[in-house]
Amino acid sequence: MSPASTSGPVTVNPELKALLRQVKLGRSLDTLPERLALARTSSMGHAEFLELVLADEVSRRESTSAERRSRSAGLDPTMTLDRWDDTAKVGYDHAVWHELCSLRFIDGGHNAVIMGPVGVGKTFLATALGHAAVRRRYSVHFERCDRLLKRLRTSRLDNSHDTEMRKLLRVDLLVVDDFALQNLDALDTADVYELIVERHRCAATVVTSNREPIEWLALMADPLLAQSAIDRLQSAAHELVLDGESYRQRQKPTVSPDNTGTPARRRRAS
Repeated sequence: MSPASTSGPVTVNPELKALLRQVKLGRSLDTLPERLALARTSSMGHAEFLELVLADEVSRRESTSAERRSRSAGLDPTMTLDRWDDTAKVGYDHAVWHELCSLRFIDGGHNAVIMGPVGVGKTFLATALGHAAVRRRYSVHFERCDRLLKRLRTSRLDNSHDTEMRKLLRVDLLVVDDFALQNLDALDTADVYELIVERHRCAATVVTSNREPIEWLALMADPLLAQSAIDRLQSAAHELVLDGESYRQRQKPTVSPDNTGTPARRRRAS
């Protein structure tokens, strides 16, 4: 880039804007002025400048794609690794957590069982693993256990049960939240058995629960299917046990100071 002009605001002419939009690079206009300013002040070469602009576009598209795939996976957008509060008084084995964050367990077809009392952040950490997997382009599905089993039960009514099961078996990472929070009848137990057995050492499953595995067995209708499924799940699983104060208290909404005494809704409407 020519260093001749080094002062004054950087503008993008209409012709260039039209060309960028025509080749589907219109979003690059968001950062192009600052990149042009950087190129001008740094005496950047043409090839170097082009690489910088294209790198911005690739990063932007990757981010947009990851956000779209995270929504499709059912992941809460606020529960990402960078948003976890390390000052929370929640204890767990950091070596196990770091191993899970490496996502090697997905490649190995292993599982993760995240246990602990109510509110310590089990769902948050499981969701964060899901986001990390999405960014690494693994297919992910997150669903609360009761909703998942209810959906599978309903699918039997319209003969879509096999299709729904195939989708769950095919996904690289299946995250089942609040597993065995309540009793599982014969159909629920059969579905859990099929999911765990068919995914065993072929695809990764993350389960969160307030209960220990020994308690899961008592809640499942068929003791033999339950034992077979849970034994497989545990035999290929990293176990992460959380304990401490409720993490949810850190997620409470805050009240902004209001010196006018006027409700926020009324102020917005006026």
